[in-house]
Amino acid sequence: MADGTQAEFRAADYLIEQGLTLIERNFRCRGGEIDLIMRDGAYLVFVEVRQRTHSRFGGALESIDARKQRKLMTTAQLYLTRYTRLPPCRFDVVLIEGKTAALQWMRNAFSG
Repeated sequence: MADGTQAEFRAADYLIEQGLTLIERNFRCRGGEIDLIMRDGAYLVFVEVRQRTHSRFGGALESIDARKQRKLMTTAQLYLTRYTRLPPCRFDVVLIEGKTAALQWMRNAFSG
């Protein structure tokens, strides 16, 4: 299993332990991809998982720049077209620095 896939499974397991429910993995469309889509109470949560094994090019959080955020928002908007009544939504980020480092979960990491 590739490192990115392992990171996504690890993040999903962690978020499920925190009480979230997995709705979909790796939602893809022409606009981009969302790693995890989960439910947290009434909220639909779009989750970006980032793992960096070293910080030579910046850490995991720095890799989610404004361009990446726009792609995530566009992809989420396309996903939401399947709903007739829009649920409250948020964008969370799960960061993993290094291969065995602890997860850092950032709720509502950026706004759409």
